[in-house]
Amino acid sequence: MSGRTTATPPPGAAPPVRHPEAPAPGETIGSHYEYCFGCGGGVAHGLHLQTRAGEGVSVTAEFRVKEAHQGAPGLAHGGVLATALDETLGGLGWLLRVIAVTGRLETDYVRPVPVGAVLHLEAEVVAVAGRKIFCTATGRIGAPDGPVAVRADAVFIEVKIDHFIENGRKQEIQAVLADPDQVKVARAFEVNP
Repeated sequence: MSGRTTATPPPGAAPPVRHPEAPAPGETIGSHYEYCFGCGGGVAHGLHLQTRAGEGVSVTAEFRVKEAHQGAPGLAHGGVLATALDETLGGLGWLLRVIAVTGRLETDYVRPVPVGAVLHLEAEVVAVAGRKIFCTATGRIGAPDGPVAVRADAVFIEVKIDHFIENGRKQEIQAVLADPDQVKVARAFEVNP
C-alpha cells in the first residue's frame, strides 16, 4: 500500500488532545459554510446536520432521512449515509482547533436505514500522527443506543486555509473572503497549540 493512507493509526501515533478553546460538551458546532451539503442551511436537499461537541475529542449529530435522500425505494442512499458520517467526522476539527479534510473514509453498511428514520451519529478521534487525524464514527437508528446501521473509520488531513483558496471555485472563494467573520474564524484555526 505504498503511498496510500490507511485508516489504522501507525505505531507511535499520539492520543488526541482536546484544544483548550474547543466548544464545551453539549455546545452546538456551527456550519462551516452556508452551502455545504452536509451542514449548511443554504442547500434545500442537504443533510442539515447540527453537530454537538461531546466529551473528550468526540462529537454527536442527528440526521433525519428525507425522501430526497433515497437510493432504493424507501431507503437512504448509501452515499448519503457516507456523507452523514463524513460530515460528523469533519466536526472533530473544531475540538482539535484545526482545519482538516477527508483523506480516507472506509464505510461499513450494517443495516438499511428507512426514509423517516433518525440516524444518531457519534464520532471520535482515535489518534494523531503529524497532519493525519485518525477517527471513527457510528450511526445508530432511532436512538443513541439503537441498532448500528453504518460505521466508518477515517483519516483526515490537516490543511491550511490556502487549500480552499487555491482549489475552490473563484466566485465562492471571493464571497467568503469578503466576509471578515469567516476569514477570522478560519485563520484562528491555523494557530496550533
